[in-house]
Amino acid sequence: MARHFDHKLEQQQAPAFFVHGPSALARLAFFSAISLVLLAADSRLQYLASVRQSLQTIIHPLQLLANKPSQFYRDVDEYFSTHNHLLNENQQLKQRVLTQDVALQKLNSLALENDYLRQLLQTNNALVESSVVAEIMHVGRDLFTKKVIVNRGEMHKIAAGYAVVDATGVIGQVTRTYPLSSEVTLITDKSLAIPVQIERNGLRAIAFGHGRDNTLDLPYLPANVDVQQGDKLVTSGIDGVYPAGLAVATVSHIEITPDSPFARIICIPTGGIESHRHVLIVSIPSVEALQKKAMDNPDKLKTDPIEVPTKVPAKAPAKMQLNNTSKPHAPE
Repeated sequence: MARHFDHKLEQQQAPAFFVHGPSALARLAFFSAISLVLLAADSRLQYLASVRQSLQTIIHPLQLLANKPSQFYRDVDEYFSTHNHLLNENQQLKQRVLTQDVALQKLNSLALENDYLRQLLQTNNALVESSVVAEIMHVGRDLFTKKVIVNRGEMHKIAAGYAVVDATGVIGQVTRTYPLSSEVTLITDKSLAIPVQIERNGLRAIAFGHGRDNTLDLPYLPANVDVQQGDKLVTSGIDGVYPAGLAVATVSHIEITPDSPFARIICIPTGGIESHRHVLIVSIPSVEALQKKAMDNPDKLKTDPIEVPTKVPAKAPAKMQLNNTSKPHAPE
């Protein structure tokens, strides 16, 4: 009897403690396929743009909270700075302000002279860019891109395409905006190109980010191009994004090989790509905005193409008549 009972218990299977579903490999393949489909659909249809902006708005306070420890550390470090360091820095700033004041006086005189010459030539005013000061919140999470996040967005009238500069030169361009923040792609990123001009000889080119390190390349220039080591690159302004004359980079290395018709030119950015916390977002007014401003203020228009040619023929007949009246009296 006992043997029969034990044999019956052995035949019964123990109930499973956990309910087993699909295998881990099947789950990985399923969710990987869903992720690829969503990535392809988002790149084509851009249907997640509004969702991404909403999520960015929601997690913005969390980003600020995550930056609090580093902000507190920086505040404490600045508070406990030595007295001598502050005195030396104050003295240097005073000397710099004095030098800049002298340069500013010269600049004001040149600006007044330029305005006077424009009035004489009856030309329109030059484009005046608008700027907004922003602070870098954190660096992008993607290790294969060079991007930073700043604390100015659509609510601060920031749009994609605005140039981002600091006190030493161009550092990047706004590529994506959110309500309270913006994504800035640095000029060292491989996906960004910037039209430049060599300050020494005016040669125009396009600089591309190298991506792997903080350098720029000047590709597709012939081997006999007039570029020297130490040449300074500035923005050409022909793209309508970057104001002309801003410092971009300095040529650091030129490599010419006999098997390639192009020179390999490497440049080091002038701006503080990974140094400064505060940046300036600069925008150039569009043609539509200038036309609207001109229509709103028609009295400020100075050009009159009709008056210029009518003044010249008015004097020509008088001169011809004077010559005709003087010729008959010459023989007498």
